[in-house]
Amino acid sequence: MVTGDGAYIKKLNRSLILQEIIKNKMISRAELSKKTGLNKATISVQVADLLDEKLIYETRQEHNSIGRRPIMLSISGDAGYVLGIDLDTPNIQFAVSNLNGKSVEQTTVGLDTKDYHTIIPLLIKYIKEFKEKYSNCSYGLISTNIAIHGTVNKEEKIIFVPKLKWSNKDIKADLSKELDIEISIENNANLSAYAEKVYNHQSDNLLTLILTSGIGAGIMIDSQLHKGYHGLAGEMGHMIIAPEGKPCACGNHGCWERYASEPTLIEELSDLLQKPNVAYEEIKNRIANQDPTTYEYLKQFIRYLSIGINNIINLYNPETIVLNSEILKVYPNVIDEIKSNLKSSVSEYREIVISELGNKSGLMGACALAISRFLDVSDLILPVPEEQTDKNDTRTKKPETIC
Repeated sequence: MVTGDGAYIKKLNRSLILQEIIKNKMISRAELSKKTGLNKATISVQVADLLDEKLIYETRQEHNSIGRRPIMLSISGDAGYVLGIDLDTPNIQFAVSNLNGKSVEQTTVGLDTKDYHTIIPLLIKYIKEFKEKYSNCSYGLISTNIAIHGTVNKEEKIIFVPKLKWSNKDIKADLSKELDIEISIENNANLSAYAEKVYNHQSDNLLTLILTSGIGAGIMIDSQLHKGYHGLAGEMGHMIIAPEGKPCACGNHGCWERYASEPTLIEELSDLLQKPNVAYEEIKNRIANQDPTTYEYLKQFIRYLSIGINNIINLYNPETIVLNSEILKVYPNVIDEIKSNLKSSVSEYREIVISELGNKSGLMGACALAISRFLDVSDLILPVPEEQTDKNDTRTKKPETIC
């Protein structure tokens, strides 16, 4: 039984009510009472507060039966906005979402530099522009959540970003010096896992594996992100699957990502095909045309991938495993092939799936987590937003030149 003072109970009830309104999109007070178990008086008081705060609004539902039309409650999506940023190279992606999780604007900015002191002013410039653009609604631009393709500790400080070669950077502090907005920094795999749970899989125990740059994992346990003691949990690419195997940049030999990540796939397939830096599109075309060399290599690649997945299943017993890979997405019957390699009698899970969110998952997770924190809703469920671009900015922007 949950106990606490009146303010705590009121906050808990508010969270339950908002959770149900978001989940159902439109719901009456009577239905809210049934679904939350709260009495009608409590619902009435809470709803009145939320209406005063302009977080919800009322509409009368059309119906043909006799009697009064029920008054329905919905989230005021345009009362405020959140900004998600996927900080990567060669592009930075920006996405603005309303409080219903609807994507209202997306912008991609090309980078021609990896210099930290050049990129920080660029981020500040764009965040200020978005903040000004959405300043006229009730809550304005509420917060910014930044997805980092590297290790981030519990203090939200960057430990290392391999692609950018950044070490020990306090990006949150550096941005906060110039910006009057709440800023959060999170590992992109964690945000991807959160997005998969919120948008696609209502699974309390979910694990996402991102194969696109090494292998990173986002782990949800009992609906909470699992970050470990320092916040660095999920670096599963450095699990050793081949003692004395291929050297890894981490200093060890035989790490999983040296056998089952997309960079490794591209590197080794390029050697086999004798074509330097074979592109994604060519690999996809070779898969579509059932090229024998590509197929033979991918079968070996999937065997190595399955070894690591088997280890993860035994460690975490996840309900859902989501694989985020653009190449595996186009490989026929890949899930069946992975399952055929999982022969252990003690490995238990419910499903293995390929991500439908792809390279937008971290960005979507950044927005969703910001919404969850603002509304204080722990079990957020949102519809997958339609892909939208800024009407005034439909093309990828050219790299910024900063003197």
